[in-house]
Amino acid sequence: MNNPRFARTAGWLVLAGAVAAGVLAWYATREPASPFEKQPAASADPALVSRGEYVARVSDCVACHSLPGKAPFAGGLEMATPLGAIHATNITPDKNSGIGNYSLADFDRAVRHGVAPGGRRLYPAMPYPSYVKLSDDDVRAMYAFFMQGVQPADQPNIPSSIPWPLNMRWPIALWNGVFAPSETYAAKTGQDALWNRGAYIVQGPGHCGSCHTPRGLAFNEKALDESGKPFLSGALLDGWYAPSLRQDPNTGLGRWSEPEIVQFLKVGRNKHAVVYGSMTEAFNNSTQFMADDDLAAIARYLKSLPGDPQRDGTPWQYQTVSTDSSAPGAHTYATRCASCHGLDGKGQPESMPPLAGATSALAKENASAINITLNGSQRVVAAGVPDAYRMPAFREQLSDQEIAQVLSYVRGTWGNNGGAVDAAAVNKLRGHTDPASSSPIILHMR
Repeated sequence: MNNPRFARTAGWLVLAGAVAAGVLAWYATREPASPFEKQPAASADPALVSRGEYVARVSDCVACHSLPGKAPFAGGLEMATPLGAIHATNITPDKNSGIGNYSLADFDRAVRHGVAPGGRRLYPAMPYPSYVKLSDDDVRAMYAFFMQGVQPADQPNIPSSIPWPLNMRWPIALWNGVFAPSETYAAKTGQDALWNRGAYIVQGPGHCGSCHTPRGLAFNEKALDESGKPFLSGALLDGWYAPSLRQDPNTGLGRWSEPEIVQFLKVGRNKHAVVYGSMTEAFNNSTQFMADDDLAAIARYLKSLPGDPQRDGTPWQYQTVSTDSSAPGAHTYATRCASCHGLDGKGQPESMPPLAGATSALAKENASAINITLNGSQRVVAAGVPDAYRMPAFREQLSDQEIAQVLSYVRGTWGNNGGAVDAAAVNKLRGHTDPASSSPIILHMR
């Protein structure tokens, strides 16, 4: 027997579901508004192109979009995700494989909102939650550079290996609605121009939080500016621990002065550390090319971010120790490490970094210490000159147990209190990492 009331209710539910599905489909594929709608093609003005090249340097576009031996910005870099691998795309002005058909508005939507032409959502491996803070002038300049200052390369993009249905892109629109901001950087009243310039670079084009801010369960950065305590407080990423950039004396920049931060970003080293891991690529192709005023602005902003004594613990102080060759790891340190880093752990100033007080020896996360011991460091190239020394890889010379012991020794000596390293942790990273290349990616844009 038919029930008219039930039929009407079911009909309304179906209609409501259809409307909801339509709204969701519209929201997931819509193209955000852009201030550049219907504006003309990229200008060939040399000054604008040059400015765009600088913005691209500050934004470190090469880090993901270039590979050794390939055309600049032709893409191809594989990036692992919990769902599968994705590959950076071709962003040269090639009309077949690149962005040669992008209007300025298309470029703006992709860079600042993660939406490609036609409403296709980009994975947030593209740091558009940071790039959204780019100014209109910087977006316009960067577009001019990519269209007029980069050679087109017909290198097809590599599809992701994320299986269906996990590779559907429309849920990214919902993720963006919750986690991605939508406004450009607004200068903070009460702060001077230098601080605001530093905040703009760090939060926006520099996208420092992409590595240095911990992520939540949805892989979102837990904070996007100084208003959140987790912002730049250190994070584990791709087998490295990106340390705190706040005023934490042990795991951050609390013992660094502003000039020392500038020096590190400009020449790749100071008395505290030498760039290594993922930071080497950022230095080789980005920070060393920044203007001195911009580096000073970054330093001013970072020094304004308070540390967290509860998280960071008692400030480190050097402790003199007598070498006990019978202690586990001590003999390995003396024979394999001391010639560069010193029996006292103090290294050789601005040549060989100290291990006494090193972030990798004080952080509870031990991934960086294990990774660089297993795989060595990339070549640091400052002002076109490769450094004379680099950390060698010990994966073939030392067993998991020997590496665990020597790192436990380093992380428990000279006042270091990072904690012991287990051989199982070494073995895990041994299987998921590769030796660092001695031939770094150095991009000569033009």
